[in-house]
Amino acid sequence: MALNERLSKFKQQQERCQTTLSSIAATQASTSKLQISSRSRPVNAPLAPAKQTPAIKFSNDTERLQHINSIRKSPVGAQIKLVIELLYKTRQAYTAEQINDATYVAINSNKAVFDSLRNNLKVQFDGKRFSYKSKHDLNGKDQLLYLIRKYPEGLPVVEVKDAYPTVLEDLQALKASGDIWWLSSMDSQEDIAYPNDPKSKIKVDADLKQLYREIELPRDMIDIEKELLKNGHKPATDTTKRRAAAQINGQPKKPKAKKKQKQITKRTKLTNAHMPELFDLPGGRNT
Repeated sequence: MALNERLSKFKQQQERCQTTLSSIAATQASTSKLQISSRSRPVNAPLAPAKQTPAIKFSNDTERLQHINSIRKSPVGAQIKLVIELLYKTRQAYTAEQINDATYVAINSNKAVFDSLRNNLKVQFDGKRFSYKSKHDLNGKDQLLYLIRKYPEGLPVVEVKDAYPTVLEDLQALKASGDIWWLSSMDSQEDIAYPNDPKSKIKVDADLKQLYREIELPRDMIDIEKELLKNGHKPATDTTKRRAAAQINGQPKKPKAKKKQKQITKRTKLTNAHMPELFDLPGGRNT
């Protein structure tokens, strides 16, 4: 009997040991899995959020489309102005499609815009491309000087000021170098560029200079032009014609510049003293 009891206890101990070993093995297996998963993801990394359906948004291009619509519904004159500004600034030839890309002006789908642009005096159309057209086709200072020398009686600056973008700077340079005279009036449209031949040297007595500077001038350009005609000289300007054209086109007359220090009144005596450069040669030599 004692032997049987001992065998029974031994079996019970073996079963408990087996159960403990199984429990330890299961615990080790679960720990290994946790370690592997922790290596693949940082400890503090948040869990991946669940995918959400993106909210419906209006087109980000709405503002641009509204801008295009406002241009194409604007008056024909406003659209023509946009195109001419593009042609003037770039001095390149554009197709209708290229103009549409740059200005949103749809020339091909708007007959009024196409006809106005094709017949505009400032636009050259070769059947496919549009480009800017000035009265004189010039490409630089040398050509500008060559043109001015063709007009010994003077070339109005207004006729060449849009020939190319830097024409006014070149006029100033030609004036500074003594190649031309650039005489300005109170109306910038009547500025005249005269050729100056450096080979022609004219000596003028001081008394004649003083007499010239003391000559009283008319206050109106029309009166000055009449005096020139009376003395057999053809004026380079036509103020009467210009003012009539300005009234027909509804262009306001440019206000005269006012000087605070010297105001012109009825008692003011106008002379030629404001143009001393007429008696000075380039390089500081007096005539």
